[in-house]
Amino acid sequence: MQYRLTSRMGSPAQFRGMVTTCRAAGVRVYVDAVINHMTGQGNLSYGGASYTKYHYGDLYHYRDFHHAPGDCPSASGNIDDFNSYLQVTKCELVSLSDLRTEKTYVRDRLAHYLNKLIRLGVSGFRVDAAKHVGQADLEAIESRLHKTVDGTRPYVALEVFPGGPGKLSPFAFFGQGDLLGFDTAYQLKSAFKSYTTDAVGDITTLKVFGARAGLLPSRKSLALVENHDTERDGSTLSYKDGATNLLATQFLLASGYGRPTVYSAFDFEDRNASPPSDANGIITDTTCGSGWTCVDRATSVANMVGWHNHVAGTPRRNWYDDGVNLIAFSRGHKGWISINNNTTAVTRSFRTGLPAGRYCDIIHGDYSRGSCSGPTVMVNDRHRARVTVGGKDSVAFDSTDIVTR
Repeated sequence: MQYRLTSRMGSPAQFRGMVTTCRAAGVRVYVDAVINHMTGQGNLSYGGASYTKYHYGDLYHYRDFHHAPGDCPSASGNIDDFNSYLQVTKCELVSLSDLRTEKTYVRDRLAHYLNKLIRLGVSGFRVDAAKHVGQADLEAIESRLHKTVDGTRPYVALEVFPGGPGKLSPFAFFGQGDLLGFDTAYQLKSAFKSYTTDAVGDITTLKVFGARAGLLPSRKSLALVENHDTERDGSTLSYKDGATNLLATQFLLASGYGRPTVYSAFDFEDRNASPPSDANGIITDTTCGSGWTCVDRATSVANMVGWHNHVAGTPRRNWYDDGVNLIAFSRGHKGWISINNNTTAVTRSFRTGLPAGRYCDIIHGDYSRGSCSGPTVMVNDRHRARVTVGGKDSVAFDSTDIVTR
């Protein structure tokens, strides 16, 4: 048994084809890599290979895993104390067989797997359960990785949930990669919805955002609105929050903080729900509206990705808020956005920071060669614009969106 890339998502050939197609379109692929553990149940892989919890053909055997009580001090063999570094790194996470990542053989096998992905054109990794691998083992595995086909070191983002002292803090993993921005997601839910109730939040608090608000340093954060875990446990927003979720995603893209992510997935009714699949368990094609939630394809989000790229490196300026739930700001002289988290429309005169002209509102339309398929905004020679922002809606434009016809 090896890491053969056969899964419910397809075959190795299909994976290679996906990476090649994405790269040809200018899209880099980053793999969610599970290197802390193997399985906790089952006995047959999608590729047809049989296994047991501590035996995976010629890949891993009993001695390649941590066991209680010799390695793990908890009576159950699971992590009972998430503030104990020894338990977090040497005990099993929810009964998943915990790889002995301090062992040279295991490190070599994991690196071989990751390098295989790099050879296929993968540009980096989101490392699952990185907190449970620990810093020293992560460094040893990462040191074995080759350069990507782009000629760079692979990008690494680590799943390290907040909580835990000292070496268990996300801040303690700066030397091993960027960190998933769970802290960002929690703050955004609090601002847009209220963290503990379904009441409307107060987004004017976002005047202070990022490291100044206690988040990870911008350069180290793979910032989130939600991910596949948090959307299900209710700790963050999700597609079920509708327009509120879109507004939070737009704000993150506009903020200039971290490396923002746009999350799309599938409908779920319980936290253990699987993605849409056929009778054999193979995941279906992503057809939006047929069990799949395509946040990335919403006009207001897709166009804000271009906005984000255009204004990169510019400071936030011209902040406005109504003290309740309406905000607006520019990014230097390159882009402007207003977000209304109220349920009713608001009309205001805003200082946009942009030169005079008629601009395309890219939240509601597409801009192409001087024309706009949606509404426009007129900025006067004092850089001001009178704008109506709908309830649970936004308006945005940048300096490339000048309408000439």
